[in-house]
Amino acid sequence: MSRIIGFLLVMLIAVATASGVAFLLYRNELALLHEGVSRGSRIASLDSGPVEYADSGAGIPLLSIHGAGGGFDQGLALASSLVGEGFRIIAPSRYGYLRTPVPQDPSPAAQADALAALLTKLDVSKAVVVGVSAGARSAVELGRRHPDKVAVLILVVPALYSPASPVSIDVGRGNRFAFWAVNTGGDFAWWAAENIVPSVLIRFIGVRPALVAAAPQAERDRVMSFVRGVEPLSLRFSGINIDSAPELHEQPLAEIAAPTLIVSARDDLFNTLPAAEFAAARIPRAKLVVYDTGGHLLVGRTQEVRTAIRTFLAGAGLIPSNH
Repeated sequence: MSRIIGFLLVMLIAVATASGVAFLLYRNELALLHEGVSRGSRIASLDSGPVEYADSGAGIPLLSIHGAGGGFDQGLALASSLVGEGFRIIAPSRYGYLRTPVPQDPSPAAQADALAALLTKLDVSKAVVVGVSAGARSAVELGRRHPDKVAVLILVVPALYSPASPVSIDVGRGNRFAFWAVNTGGDFAWWAAENIVPSVLIRFIGVRPALVAAAPQAERDRVMSFVRGVEPLSLRFSGINIDSAPELHEQPLAEIAAPTLIVSARDDLFNTLPAAEFAAARIPRAKLVVYDTGGHLLVGRTQEVRTAIRTFLAGAGLIPSNH
């Protein structure tokens, strides 16, 4: 009996030690993450309220509107991945993300008005506008409400309205855990899952884990960078709530005059393809690019997507065709 008790004591000490080490690692990493998102951005004081943004690079102005779980940091990373060099990237944090507070009206239309005001404040007369996932809603409203500000509109895996097959996410066991982490603003839960069962979070952000496992190392690193980029989750929780709460309604897409490119994938676990097809059929002269595989992050398609976007921009006369 004494040997059993001794063994149990050793096990308890080992578990407690491991838990203590894990918690110290978590606290250190969280502190670094908080420090990271406190740098590299500015606050624009607009009539509608403050909006956080980053302004990076030189060249053609490009407004990068991030998706759910993002912020200015995600906007910078997405623009760099999607379009490459030669652009001045303006990446705002949408309502409820990082240092942009939630106003009385957090609708995509109100966000679009704020983004137009931000461009004016930065002396940008017209920009390439890229809206990714839930950010496509504000991008569409910007194109509709402020056509003079939009040189071209690029919607990537757009989380927009579709009448027949709406954007959604499955509610399997793994996703129920991820939903719980998000709904509690659970920094530690997200961090622990990232380090112990990353496949749960990969599926939660709309990509099949098997697709990531079979991808080149650079793509696996990009996906995990995106997963890590959701941290600190607590600083993005209010924005995620806004993106998740409302039911989507049809927008008057026929009013958009800017040349438009829409990109999606058939295996996107958020089911953005029907919305992409619906938008492409209603925005005048919109071009639709669909990949059979890639998921919500277009895994394995980085170079193809960049080529498609740059070819589209060249066709609009915004970059040289051989650039």
